[in-house]
Amino acid sequence: MTRITDHLHFGPHLDVAARSAASISKLQVPENQDNLLIIDADGRAVLLRDQQPQTTQLPDWPQGHVRLAVLDGMGGHGHGRQAAEAVATGLLRIPACATLEELGARLDQLHRTLQAHFSHPEDRDTFRRPGTTLTLLEIPPGREPMLFHAGDSRLYEITPQGARPLTVDHVPATAFAMHGLLGEDEWWQQVHGEHRAQISQAYILGNAFANPQLLDDGLLPLDASNLPPFLRQLADRRAVTVRPDATYLLATDGFWSCARPQPWIARWPTLMAQAAAGPALDALFADYAANPPPQLHIDNLSAIAVRFSRPPNSGNVDETALPTAPIPSHF
Repeated sequence: MTRITDHLHFGPHLDVAARSAASISKLQVPENQDNLLIIDADGRAVLLRDQQPQTTQLPDWPQGHVRLAVLDGMGGHGHGRQAAEAVATGLLRIPACATLEELGARLDQLHRTLQAHFSHPEDRDTFRRPGTTLTLLEIPPGREPMLFHAGDSRLYEITPQGARPLTVDHVPATAFAMHGLLGEDEWWQQVHGEHRAQISQAYILGNAFANPQLLDDGLLPLDASNLPPFLRQLADRRAVTVRPDATYLLATDGFWSCARPQPWIARWPTLMAQAAAGPALDALFADYAANPPPQLHIDNLSAIAVRFSRPPNSGNVDETALPTAPIPSHF
């Protein structure tokens, strides 16, 4: 699949490329339950409808404002693709947000609205409710991007020194760490050193952080108030300090659904050392297809690569930004 952003415009200081594919296998091509939402600096938007890119023009979108999101639909009544598509469509109706408070409030409201839409009166088991991950960057012109994150898709910062995650996976290992039942090394091993197909929170689905046997309807933002000390700098909803020498990758978990993800992820800085976001993303997809990681789980693949040509101004966002010091390796 070719890049779906080639006809979009992101302004002079932002370089963006996006791709989505059902799988890399020629023998097993599942339904693509991923989705992408890209709104460019001119208000042109692209998302997947029935697994195909569709472009629309948004009226009254402020010049220079950009919104980027990856979504990975899952489970429920077999409506994973429909759930991700419904969220991507709902994001089109949310106006450009200038603050984290506004962004969080509007996305929480969309979560509640779609949760009601996908609910069925005859359901007794709320775990059957469909859901989707949502990892989103809201980028006002000249400002630091604002992150909203739910699920186990990820945002990575990729530099010549390595690829480091800027988000916390919403998985049972994180819930155990929040309750003091898992230490830093064990958490890193379970979340980044191996593959576990379980989730503790997703958009529309709700969260099971307090009790893995009980699904709460609401989303629980993870931040310094509930994360263990070694994860507190990775709050779900925050302004992110970005670097002009880095590539930022929003991606669904098909890229690391293998027995030992870290050796594969360690290749990304070399693979993506291209002059522009488009060729960097192409190199990632091409190498994944040509040299797939051992014991790969066939899954959908969606990613957005972003580069900032100059550091944005911090504006007046009253949030703690991610430190620039790298997270030490645990492998």
